[in-house]
Amino acid sequence: MDKSKADEKILSYNDVVLRRSDLDILNGPNYLNDRIIEFYFSYLSSLFPSEDIVLVPPSIAFWIKECPDPASLKDFMEPFHFSRRKLILLPINDNSNVCMAEGGSHWSLLAFHRNSNMFVHHDSSGCCMNEYHSKQVCKVTLPYTASNASYEEYPNTPKQVNGYDCGMYVLAIARVICEWYATSSGNQDTDTLWFSRLEQVSPSAVSEMRKDILGLIKGLMA
Repeated sequence: MDKSKADEKILSYNDVVLRRSDLDILNGPNYLNDRIIEFYFSYLSSLFPSEDIVLVPPSIAFWIKECPDPASLKDFMEPFHFSRRKLILLPINDNSNVCMAEGGSHWSLLAFHRNSNMFVHHDSSGCCMNEYHSKQVCKVTLPYTASNASYEEYPNTPKQVNGYDCGMYVLAIARVICEWYATSSGNQDTDTLWFSRLEQVSPSAVSEMRKDILGLIKGLMA
């Protein structure tokens, strides 16, 4: 596909613009880019509308991690109102180069749950590849949550079985967490949280979800 065709805009959804090349990523066994993750996070925000929940775009989570002067982030963070959110989901990428767009080679998910006073990191690599990056986002985000939340690497996060589905696991786990929050509000076990529901996130389910997201995008294009 030539560059002009790949850059063709195919869908504007909320504040996210998808391009023809994004469909190619979903069509094949490929690593997800920022745009697809931002699109699906925006979709989940529409599917589970709540002032309690914020799903942070990848570009914002990246800047939280890499901003050279964290003290200067106050005005940047204000629109997200972290101090009053009960559930915050942040996609974590291992890119550390602010000059490299779409960099990095691994995605994971950091979740803040206010009622349990905890940040939980879900890394599908099986070896906590993004632990350093996740802890950095947690460290910078924590003061804005108006909490003294602890940090946990969840050891039983579903594991990917290939080198490219990490972003899909982020989306699948994010959906499980949002569904759990929407269906259990008022009756949330702060010890077990959404953990038992992660059984839904299997390699076959993730493979089907990739097809479902492609179908969702094509349906919105129609």
